[in-house]
Amino acid sequence: MTTLELRPTCENCNTPLPPDALDARICSYECTFCATCVNAVLGNVCPNCGGGFVPRPIRPSRNWRNDNFLGKDPASTNVRHKPVNREAHAAFAAPIGSIPPHRR
Repeated sequence: MTTLELRPTCENCNTPLPPDALDARICSYECTFCATCVNAVLGNVCPNCGGGFVPRPIRPSRNWRNDNFLGKDPASTNVRHKPVNREAHAAFAAPIGSIPPHRR
């Protein structure tokens, strides 16, 4: 079974997104951004794949069952800080931004 990386920061603004962050958002490829960037900068269009975002699940911090918890599968420490070029993203997102993510 493959587990989510739980990347540590927003790819755009580098805001910390610890494993229990309620404002972490991911696309289906696990591109990770904070809710502020998803809403205010990206318009719910992933700059890497064009998909939409959903809240990132929170991995249990305790071993409630079968070793499925942060202690066995810790969050990634690999930072992927790639600030989005707003003009380029606006051009990329313009033709697809009005299409609901499940239809892209």
